[in-house]
Amino acid sequence: MTDIFETVALRASGIGPESPLAATLALRGDILTMTQKAHDAALAPVDPGGLSHGERAALAYRMALLSGEAALSAYYSALLGQVDPQPATARLADPAFDGGGDGRLSAILRHTDLATANVKAVVADDIAALAMAGLSEDDIVRLSELVAFVSYQIRLTIGLRLMGAAAS
Repeated sequence: MTDIFETVALRASGIGPESPLAATLALRGDILTMTQKAHDAALAPVDPGGLSHGERAALAYRMALLSGEAALSAYYSALLGQVDPQPATARLADPAFDGGGDGRLSAILRHTDLATANVKAVVADDIAALAMAGLSEDDIVRLSELVAFVSYQIRLTIGLRLMGAAAS
Protein backbone atom coordinates (compact mmCIF):
# COMPACT_ATOMS: atom_id res chain seq x y z
CA MET A 1 0.00 0.00 0.00
CA THR A 2 1.20 3.49 -0.83
CA ASP A 3 2.01 5.85 2.04
CA ILE A 4 -0.42 8.63 1.17
CA PHE A 5 1.98 11.24 2.50
CA GLU A 6 4.51 10.16 -0.14
CA THR A 7 2.08 10.75 -3.01
CA VAL A 8 2.88 13.58 -5.37
CA ALA A 9 -0.43 15.34 -4.63
CA LEU A 10 0.08 15.50 -0.86
CA ARG A 11 3.77 16.34 -1.11
CA ALA A 12 3.07 19.16 -3.58
CA SER A 13 0.22 20.44 -1.41
CA GLY A 14 2.53 20.67 1.59
CA ILE A 15 0.37 18.39 3.73
CA GLY A 16 2.30 15.90 5.82
CA PRO A 17 1.49 13.36 8.51
CA GLU A 18 1.67 16.09 11.16
CA SER A 19 -1.14 18.07 9.55
CA PRO A 20 -4.47 18.45 11.34
CA LEU A 21 -5.96 16.91 8.18
CA ALA A 22 -3.87 13.72 8.39
CA ALA A 23 -6.53 11.57 10.06
CA THR A 24 -9.25 12.77 7.69
CA LEU A 25 -7.09 12.18 4.62
CA ALA A 26 -6.14 8.73 5.88
CA LEU A 27 -9.84 7.83 5.80
CA ARG A 28 -9.79 8.49 2.04
CA GLY A 29 -6.33 7.14 1.44
CA ASP A 30 -7.74 4.96 -1.32
CA ILE A 31 -8.36 8.04 -3.47
CA LEU A 32 -4.83 9.31 -2.96
CA THR A 33 -3.39 5.85 -3.65
CA MET A 34 -5.43 5.56 -6.86
CA THR A 35 -4.35 9.08 -7.85
CA GLN A 36 -0.71 8.04 -7.46
CA LYS A 37 -1.34 4.91 -9.54
CA ALA A 38 -2.93 7.08 -12.23
CA HIS A 39 0.13 9.34 -12.06
CA ASP A 40 2.42 6.37 -12.62
CA ALA A 41 0.30 5.10 -15.51
CA ALA A 42 0.16 8.51 -17.21
CA LEU A 43 3.79 9.51 -16.68
CA ALA A 44 5.69 6.22 -16.69
CA PRO A 45 3.70 3.53 -18.48
CA VAL A 46 5.47 0.31 -19.35
CA ASP A 47 4.65 0.98 -23.00
CA PRO A 48 4.80 4.73 -23.61
CA GLY A 49 3.79 4.37 -27.25
CA GLY A 50 4.60 7.43 -29.32
CA LEU A 51 4.89 9.73 -26.30
CA SER A 52 8.19 9.11 -24.56
CA HIS A 53 8.53 9.33 -20.80
CA GLY A 54 10.53 12.52 -21.30
CA GLU A 55 7.85 14.09 -23.48
CA ARG A 56 5.22 13.16 -20.91
CA ALA A 57 7.22 14.75 -18.08
CA ALA A 58 7.91 17.87 -20.16
CA LEU A 59 4.23 18.26 -21.06
CA ALA A 60 3.21 17.82 -17.42
CA TYR A 61 5.83 20.41 -16.44
CA ARG A 62 4.49 22.78 -19.11
CA MET A 63 0.92 22.33 -17.84
CA ALA A 64 2.00 23.03 -14.26
CA LEU A 65 3.81 26.17 -15.41
CA LEU A 66 0.80 27.33 -17.44
CA SER A 67 -1.39 26.77 -14.38
CA GLY A 68 0.95 28.70 -12.08
CA GLU A 69 1.40 25.63 -9.90
CA ALA A 70 4.93 26.10 -8.52
CA ALA A 71 5.18 22.92 -6.42
CA LEU A 72 4.08 20.65 -9.25
CA SER A 73 6.30 22.60 -11.67
CA ALA A 74 9.28 21.84 -9.44
CA TYR A 75 8.26 18.20 -9.17
CA TYR A 76 7.85 17.77 -12.93
CA SER A 77 11.08 19.65 -13.62
CA ALA A 78 12.93 17.17 -11.40
CA LEU A 79 11.12 14.22 -13.00
CA LEU A 80 12.04 15.48 -16.46
CA GLY A 81 15.69 15.74 -15.40
CA GLN A 82 15.57 12.12 -14.22
CA VAL A 83 13.88 10.56 -17.23
CA ASP A 84 15.25 12.69 -20.08
CA PRO A 85 17.71 15.51 -19.34
CA GLN A 86 18.15 16.33 -23.04
CA PRO A 87 17.68 20.03 -23.88
CA ALA A 88 15.57 19.07 -26.91
CA THR A 89 13.02 17.43 -24.62
CA ALA A 90 13.25 20.07 -21.89
CA ARG A 91 12.31 22.82 -24.35
CA LEU A 92 8.83 21.25 -24.60
CA ALA A 93 8.17 22.45 -21.06
CA ASP A 94 8.71 26.10 -22.02
CA PRO A 95 5.26 27.65 -22.64
CA ALA A 96 6.86 29.97 -25.19
CA PHE A 97 8.10 27.06 -27.31
CA ASP A 98 5.70 26.34 -30.17
CA GLY A 99 7.31 23.26 -31.67
CA GLY A 100 10.04 24.97 -33.65
CA GLY A 101 8.61 24.01 -37.02
CA ASP A 102 8.08 20.35 -36.10
CA GLY A 103 4.45 19.66 -37.06
CA ARG A 104 4.02 16.80 -34.60
CA LEU A 105 5.38 18.79 -31.66
CA SER A 106 3.43 21.89 -32.67
CA ALA A 107 0.17 19.95 -32.71
CA ILE A 108 0.90 18.30 -29.36
CA LEU A 109 1.86 21.59 -27.72
CA ARG A 110 -1.09 23.48 -29.17
CA HIS A 111 -3.49 20.80 -27.96
CA THR A 112 -1.87 20.58 -24.52
CA ASP A 113 -1.98 24.37 -24.08
CA LEU A 114 -5.57 24.63 -25.27
CA ALA A 115 -6.76 21.81 -23.02
CA THR A 116 -4.85 23.30 -20.08
CA ALA A 117 -6.20 26.83 -20.54
CA ASN A 118 -9.74 26.03 -21.66
CA VAL A 119 -10.70 22.38 -22.01
CA LYS A 120 -14.23 23.37 -23.07
CA ALA A 121 -12.74 24.99 -26.17
CA VAL A 122 -11.34 21.68 -27.46
CA VAL A 123 -13.41 20.51 -30.42
CA ALA A 124 -13.27 17.61 -32.87
CA ASP A 125 -11.11 19.62 -35.27
CA ASP A 126 -8.45 19.89 -32.56
CA ILE A 127 -8.31 16.11 -32.28
CA ALA A 128 -8.26 15.83 -36.07
CA ALA A 129 -5.26 18.19 -36.13
CA LEU A 130 -3.35 15.74 -33.95
CA ALA A 131 -4.10 12.92 -36.38
CA MET A 132 -3.13 15.09 -39.35
CA ALA A 133 0.19 15.81 -37.60
CA GLY A 134 0.89 12.09 -37.54
CA LEU A 135 -0.26 10.98 -34.11
CA SER A 136 -1.88 7.57 -34.07
CA GLU A 137 -5.27 7.11 -32.46
CA ASP A 138 -3.54 5.35 -29.56
CA ASP A 139 -1.17 8.28 -29.06
CA ILE A 140 -4.04 10.77 -29.18
CA VAL A 141 -5.67 8.76 -26.39
CA ARG A 142 -2.36 8.65 -24.49
CA LEU A 143 -1.99 12.43 -24.80
CA SER A 144 -5.59 12.96 -23.72
CA GLU A 145 -5.08 10.72 -20.69
CA LEU A 146 -1.95 12.61 -19.71
CA VAL A 147 -3.60 16.02 -20.07
CA ALA A 148 -6.68 14.88 -18.15
CA PHE A 149 -4.61 13.40 -15.34
CA VAL A 150 -2.30 16.40 -14.91
CA SER A 151 -5.30 18.76 -14.98
CA TYR A 152 -6.91 16.68 -12.22
CA GLN A 153 -3.67 16.57 -10.23
CA ILE A 154 -3.31 20.34 -10.41
CA ARG A 155 -6.86 20.88 -9.15
CA LEU A 156 -6.44 18.26 -6.43
CA THR A 157 -3.15 19.74 -5.24
CA ILE A 158 -4.57 23.26 -5.08
CA GLY A 159 -7.65 22.01 -3.24
CA LEU A 160 -5.59 20.06 -0.73
CA ARG A 161 -3.32 23.05 -0.17
CA LEU A 162 -6.33 25.28 0.50
CA MET A 163 -7.77 22.72 2.93
CA GLY A 164 -4.40 22.49 4.67
CA ALA A 165 -4.19 26.26 5.02
CA ALA A 166 -7.73 26.43 6.41
CA ALA A 167 -6.99 23.67 8.93
CA SER A 168 -3.84 25.36 10.25
